[in-house]
Amino acid sequence: MNRWWAVLWACLVLVLCPTSAHADELRPAYIEMTEDSPSQWLLLWKASANSRLGHSGEVTIPDNCKIEGERQREFSGSNILTRFSLRCDGSVQGKTIGLKGLELSTTDALVRIAPIDSAMQTVRLTPDQPTATLAKPSIISNVAATYTILGIEHILLGFDHLFFVLALVLLLKGGWLVAKTVTAFTIAHSLTLVGTTLGLLSLPSQPVEAVIALSIVFLAVEVVKSRPDDLRLSERFPWIVAFLFGLLHGFGFAGALAEIGLPQDDVPLALLTFNLGVEIGQLAIVALALAALYGIRKLRGQWLQPTKTAMAYGIGIIATYWFVERMVA
Repeated sequence: MNRWWAVLWACLVLVLCPTSAHADELRPAYIEMTEDSPSQWLLLWKASANSRLGHSGEVTIPDNCKIEGERQREFSGSNILTRFSLRCDGSVQGKTIGLKGLELSTTDALVRIAPIDSAMQTVRLTPDQPTATLAKPSIISNVAATYTILGIEHILLGFDHLFFVLALVLLLKGGWLVAKTVTAFTIAHSLTLVGTTLGLLSLPSQPVEAVIALSIVFLAVEVVKSRPDDLRLSERFPWIVAFLFGLLHGFGFAGALAEIGLPQDDVPLALLTFNLGVEIGQLAIVALALAALYGIRKLRGQWLQPTKTAMAYGIGIIATYWFVERMVA
């Protein structure tokens, strides 16, 4: 009977989880409007070449601004970059900026406004709110809030980071042990995230993404092979395993953050709050997973191990698919 429950749960995991999800698909459009001289602005907007926005999206500029000269459009990696100059009569504060076509997409857009004589402003556009009014900002609150939210979304929507944390919860017993292990994972990926963003470390993205998928397969196998009377290496020293794999996951986070873009004048603040958001998201995942397992244990104790096994099989199968996909890409 336990075997059949495991099969049913595995099928549920496979149905509910997207097999083609990528770890770092947090790639919102990015608009940067920088004042070059009084009344003269340079506008850059970036969108994924694989998205509808990259081909048909258009920036809605403030109504006191006019485009001057030709638009320059080019490919940069997987993105399309569009640049043009603006002439604006007076301040852009109190004016509206937006992105046409965003309401038809499933992504967000970051907008960075950098005037010469006042603080930079960072705002976030969403499909529900594709425009925003530019006000005199508090630079700290804007950058901190925006990148904290991005960090939370990244761990929740970056499915292989999510699966890695879930696999740790399935493998380990005890909330305190899980918390210490996830903290080791956080410290490790923070180190490589900061090092890569500052240009101190570098690894090619394709093999890193492949090994990230392999790390999830490893944990899934450990969950399936776990026995109460025979602790495996990952159960005896989970924080070491989490730390070593966390170093690799940090390169994945850095790749996503590079796609998003960083405010050049506030890189430390953006890094700190992005990491804070990731940690908040991880703790939320751990709390929800532990609560769900606790509920199963209390209601139907005999279902607990089949549930863990089935989830491990589902996670392992999807991660194996990602590994093969990234190796042949």
